[in-house]
Amino acid sequence: MSSYLPQRDPETGDLFVPIMRRGRSLLSDPLLNKGTAFTEYERDVFGLRGLLPARVFTMEEQVPRAYEAFSRADGDMEKHFFLARLQDSNETLFFRLLSEHTEEMTPIIYTPVVAEACKHWSRGFRRTRGLYITPGDSGRIDQVLRHFTADPAVIVVTDNERILGIGDQGAGGMGIPIGKLALYTLAAGVHPSRCLPISLDVGTNNGDLLKDPLYVGWRHERLRGDAYWELVDEFVASVKRVFPHALLQWEDFGKGTSFRHLSKHRDHVASFNDDIQGTAAVSVAGLMGAMRLSGERLRDQRIVLLGAGSAGVGISRLIAAALVEEGLSPEEARARIYTLDSKGLVVEGRPGLDDHKSEFAIPPERLMGWGALSDHIPLDCVVRNVKPTVLFGVSGQPGVFTEAIVREMARHVERPVILPLSNPTSHAEARPVDLVGWTEGRAIVGTGSPFDDVLYEGRRYRIGQGNNVFIFPGVGLATIVARATRVTSGMFLTAAQTLAACVSEERLAMYSVYPGIDEIRTVSLAVARAVAQRAVEEGVAEPRADMDDALAAAMWSPVYLPYRRA
Repeated sequence: MSSYLPQRDPETGDLFVPIMRRGRSLLSDPLLNKGTAFTEYERDVFGLRGLLPARVFTMEEQVPRAYEAFSRADGDMEKHFFLARLQDSNETLFFRLLSEHTEEMTPIIYTPVVAEACKHWSRGFRRTRGLYITPGDSGRIDQVLRHFTADPAVIVVTDNERILGIGDQGAGGMGIPIGKLALYTLAAGVHPSRCLPISLDVGTNNGDLLKDPLYVGWRHERLRGDAYWELVDEFVASVKRVFPHALLQWEDFGKGTSFRHLSKHRDHVASFNDDIQGTAAVSVAGLMGAMRLSGERLRDQRIVLLGAGSAGVGISRLIAAALVEEGLSPEEARARIYTLDSKGLVVEGRPGLDDHKSEFAIPPERLMGWGALSDHIPLDCVVRNVKPTVLFGVSGQPGVFTEAIVREMARHVERPVILPLSNPTSHAEARPVDLVGWTEGRAIVGTGSPFDDVLYEGRRYRIGQGNNVFIFPGVGLATIVARATRVTSGMFLTAAQTLAACVSEERLAMYSVYPGIDEIRTVSLAVARAVAQRAVEEGVAEPRADMDDALAAAMWSPVYLPYRRA
């Protein structure tokens, strides 16, 4: 396997990277390329003399040039493509640039801009990254995995069915694992050579893609039934054999498959689903941050949650777990939570109710006196009767938190907590500026996508973004370093609690329930330390006296190290 990881000189203690590549082969490897920063010594030793301009630049001199080129790009998509090209040519410079402009560039490399990149994946395809596995690879997935010539610490896999808020994107869904793994490196310092994005390209039901002559994916309708389940089972078994210590993260699977994958495989391979568990943790952290602002207890809240898919069920489960830790029984905890899907309030006994929704279905007898005129009980009726203190949105329905609904909620609650978390920005259930105005400045607001600050009657409201990047990199780092055999629900609850505690008093004073994105490196380390301890307490990791130091030492920083011949 190729070595991209630094070693320490036993005599001097200096770090260096041993390499075998030379000349153009070295310049074409984005994990090793330094561009104009190769030293005179390295140019001589590795056959680079004449292949580069004469002047040697430092990274500190390269970054402003790269940022200037980024700034000249016309629009967010062009900026995204510029960063993708930089990542494909010089990963160290790419991550250094991100680390110095995190708040500006995180939305460009991931949500919301990555959604557009996924839509146009085939027409913008230039260079491959990661692995694509199709039904044609059945029986030889071990062999395909070994084509990744490094030892991955993290694998992010998608079957491309439910990409952010835009649905089935076929092979274009690969943009999501690539983006997620860039955030693993940016936030938690997982070395880029140890990040493996995988697309389980099992076809697509997106007719536009199937008709597109430039579509790069497996040109078939989406694989379903036993053939699909068997392919995924073979994939997981192959990962366990070929990369037994890798963490597996499920990403953007459909609601009909995500719960089954998680429940079937979580006990025998370290894995989690970010849409279910990562979203839950960052959402619950926002709720806990709101409790810090309002001075109230979580157990006293009445919670309405619009959206009962992967994210909605995950949030409900983690809220219930947090309430149980506060002393409620599981039954009392579930009674605090009201979930709605496209058919309205989820009620016990409703025909065709999915198994994953029934866990939080409301008994019909609790609806006596509600004045509902049909079996479909909409959000405005639920708000009018429940008088919620907390309103979550993970429905992907833009504008569904209407002025009438929000004003009705605010009539009964001094500090309504409203979290429209759907991505991308265009799918948010409400705009923060409206929520603040409709509640006369009393609402505590957090969102899933970035929004500008809101000015209301001379006061500035900083809208905190509940980005999963605050959760999954730290959980992943803890799992890798602690060698956890499982990723438990308790680990995600601890991640949520830690994230809520990371919100500074200064940001709380501006009504923000999340830290700033530029704090993700510090937050990720704090989350990793707490989660690793929880893993030890739950018996899924072995204790070690140097855990905190080991976690910090495992975080790679984007700096150029000297090269020596391997």
